[in-house]
Amino acid sequence: MRYNIDFKDTFDDSLLFWIERFIHSKIVTLSSRNVKNKAELNNVLNTLRFGIKNIEELKLLLKKVRSIGLIGINTYGNPLIKLFYYLQNFGFASIKEIDEEVLRDFLAISCANLSNASKKNHRIVLIGFFGFIDKQNEDDNEKSYIFNIELKNIGDIKGKSAEKLPSFMNENEVSRFISTIDIFPFSKKTKYRNQLVIKLILYTGIRVSEALNLKYKDISNENEYYVIQVRGKGNKPRVVMILKKHIECLLSKWIEQKNTLNLKSEYLFCNFKDNMLTQAYVSRIVEKVLSYAGIRKEKNGAHMLRHSFATLLYQKSLDLILVQEALGHSSISTSRIYTHFDKTRLKKTTSIMDNINNT
Repeated sequence: MRYNIDFKDTFDDSLLFWIERFIHSKIVTLSSRNVKNKAELNNVLNTLRFGIKNIEELKLLLKKVRSIGLIGINTYGNPLIKLFYYLQNFGFASIKEIDEEVLRDFLAISCANLSNASKKNHRIVLIGFFGFIDKQNEDDNEKSYIFNIELKNIGDIKGKSAEKLPSFMNENEVSRFISTIDIFPFSKKTKYRNQLVIKLILYTGIRVSEALNLKYKDISNENEYYVIQVRGKGNKPRVVMILKKHIECLLSKWIEQKNTLNLKSEYLFCNFKDNMLTQAYVSRIVEKVLSYAGIRKEKNGAHMLRHSFATLLYQKSLDLILVQEALGHSSISTSRIYTHFDKTRLKKTTSIMDNINNT
């Protein structure tokens, strides 16, 4: 039986659903020759088949499976439990928002102190897990969403295939998207805040989580620029800049609105209960603006804005180090994916066979 990729109401529940389905499939395929209690194993399989409540219950089930002799299940369970906890911080609205960059960062952080063998195992499990979802998901139109996760060249681990390129907007689409931000029918209450957060992510390429963790004191003036102090993954600090003309009016109006509503949150972007906005909310409003602009991509979440920024930055600068620094990538190999979008460079290959018969 196949399932909608976002089978549950929330991202966490959908991710947990796919993890339990994957673990169920692995328990079934592992050798049960050393299992001491077959009835207990069957109880675990039934529990997974009918659904678990949370990740803690999954951990208890895996412990139970190991205790009765199916030791190998740890190989699959541990990396996916780590992934679940890691992705909780992103506030994604859809499983589709997970991509190569997110998984690369996860592996860089979670495998930093592991042996090469353990790093390789984590990579293989992730490829197997998303390959499993590729085969098992199907929407109402009987179409499957394909991740095609390959995770080439992770640290000392060598892959064989090229990685899937991320979704991004070209220059014309970015221009249309920016125009649509200004005319999209946001409510009067959310307009300035929503326009500001979207433009800030698009014009700087910062992660959604980095934008939502900004405080007003992190923004300073430098002539015609705003200089913004950002805390990236692993709490690593970096600086990004944006021309004032792009957001100055929106920033002023949103701060004024916050003061009028007596919102006390230390975070720049908060809801009207004084709580920080969620990444899921930002992704939803980005999807709505994209739809309003008539722009459809394989992945329409807010993270796609970061890919669009990075792609245009490389196309216009041809400076991979600049892309790495602007995006806060720990390794230039992560930034290198954006060289695949340099059509000007690739056009040089089209004339390689010209005049070959005349030589």
